Amino acid sequence: CFYTAAKSNLVCMLYSEFETKCYFKLVKLSYLTESLKIEILMMIGYGDRARTQCEVVRLFRETHPDLPPLNQGTISKIEAQYREMGHVRKVPSKRQAVVDDDTKLNLLLALEENPITPARQLARDSNLNHKTVLKIIKYEKKRPYKMQAVQELLEDDPDRRVNTFKS
Repeated sequence: CFYTAAKSNLVCMLYSEFETKCYFKLVKLSYLTESLKIEILMMIGYGDRARTQCEVVRLFRETHPDLPPLNQGTISKIEAQYREMGHVRKVPSKRQAVVDDDTKLNLLLALEENPITPARQLARDSNLNHKTVLKIIKYEKKRPYKMQAVQELLEDDPDRRVNTFKS
């Protein structure tokens, strides 16, 4: 049995009609409830009675023929989540950072004072995440300027430009 990496919401699911041939199918994984995940953990077993992931895939397919088949990657993720967190509930996403007005004002003043300061330096100075600083700058429609090393202008450069433009 093989498994493939997740692609956003869709996962390449592995199922086989025969023991020797394997086919791929795209299916959403939203059908896996907490009770199904617990059932998968019970199918995996513990200690001497532990099953391989391929055996769990077959057993799940036999037990739930109406549901889309699982792949080894899904089983591996469920098992890793249980070992790491001790549960298989959905993990809430991270909250968006809350930044008070004083911090925003200090950040924008530092940017006005020195517009060539990199966003990462602003983040270090204000003890904020780099991405939070970028979001604040974007929301306020400010642009941090980046210095670029260019060739120094010489005395006869304007004459060359005029001559090049006329020709």
